[in-house]
Amino acid sequence: MLSKSAARAFFLSGTLLFGAVFIWLTVDTFQRIPAQTNAGDLNESVVRGKKIWEENNCMGCHTLLGEGAYYAPELTKVYDRRGPAFIAAMLRDPEAVYPGQRKMVKYDFTEDQIDDMIAFFEWIGRMDLNGFPPEPTIGLTAAAIAIPGGERPLIFKQVCTACHSLGGVGGTIGPALDGVGDRFDRGYLMRWITDPQAVKPGTQMPKLGLTDEQRNEVVIFLSKQREAGL
Repeated sequence: MLSKSAARAFFLSGTLLFGAVFIWLTVDTFQRIPAQTNAGDLNESVVRGKKIWEENNCMGCHTLLGEGAYYAPELTKVYDRRGPAFIAAMLRDPEAVYPGQRKMVKYDFTEDQIDDMIAFFEWIGRMDLNGFPPEPTIGLTAAAIAIPGGERPLIFKQVCTACHSLGGVGGTIGPALDGVGDRFDRGYLMRWITDPQAVKPGTQMPKLGLTDEQRNEVVIFLSKQREAGL
């Protein structure tokens, strides 16, 4: 059994030791913040995007960095998950992207405001959040199924699979794209992706505003999607 003096010394030394450890951990955390939060890449466009996010109460529906509502999708990694083309289309007109499926308000943002929001999402997505949010595991087995044309292009995975499926992976709003290369030639696919309304007035597919390089990448990939055995 410890004497009073020994107990006092044990308490004081323990307090000093763990107090020093706590201070060291605090200092170390603050030293890591600039790198982990991407502070060096913070620019005026990102700041304006954050202001738009706050002024429109986006957190009333969405979650960002673990904070917000759970009515609408979590957006911390939306830039990597969906890419700038899809984000821009959603911000311009959510109903056009998901007819009858989404209840997001059309805010009538200007193109400059949309660019600022995209810059904000990109900056948020580059933060080192120690593995948050975790990578989704849904559909990984199906995604491993071999399909014609090789690996899906990034723009296809970000934009097209939001509505269409291929090999059992993707959305169900639009038709499945398996075998689409047998049904349509490259010229038709290019016209369709460039301006769906010009090809089929009244179609639910929106004009996504992809670059020439992105459209070419998608068309080449889709043209290789053939029915099994053909």
